[in-house]
Amino acid sequence: MRDIRTITLAMTGASGAQYGLRLLQCLLAADYRVYLLLSSAAEVVIRTETDLDLPDTLEAQQAMLCQRYSASDEQLQLFGRDDWFSPVASGSSSPSAMVICPASGGSLSAIAHGASNNLIERAADVALKERRKLIVVPRETPYSAIHLENMLKLTQMGAIVLPASPGFYMQPQTIEELVDFVVARILDQLGVEQDLLPRWGED
Repeated sequence: MRDIRTITLAMTGASGAQYGLRLLQCLLAADYRVYLLLSSAAEVVIRTETDLDLPDTLEAQQAMLCQRYSASDEQLQLFGRDDWFSPVASGSSSPSAMVICPASGGSLSAIAHGASNNLIERAADVALKERRKLIVVPRETPYSAIHLENMLKLTQMGAIVLPASPGFYMQPQTIEELVDFVVARILDQLGVEQDLLPRWGED
């Protein structure tokens, strides 16, 4: 039986590393097991946009992130881009949901067209073919016709396209509140309880 408390989180080379890292923090705090996949470009973005000095090796990255988020090696597991024997590579043991946050335009294209050139693309392909929840969080702006066509294809395949477009009706005062707006929407789609954002119409 699938572990319904396991989520695959992939981060690709789009701007918005803060969204993915905050989502990782929230999932771990909610006692979910997370399979984390980082593209080479995502590692560059993380080092550029945050104060996280990500190490070069997979083992060191896992140790750093486990320490940063007070997670065990069992709760947070990183897999390399060519680890075809990881759980996310097969429909027989894949987690219940996958989130790509942030999702680059290249990732959208590859997934929409069924490419499986790396583990992130393969894991997304598995989620689609097994009819499991796949959430993609693009941040590119403006969108070209190619981006829009790929997002339409993914939506028609059953994926959820959730752009990193924070709202302002809660009158956010900090960048962290803007990040939390998007992360809260992702958690809602995953069915994960969250108190980052009050629900509309509730006190």
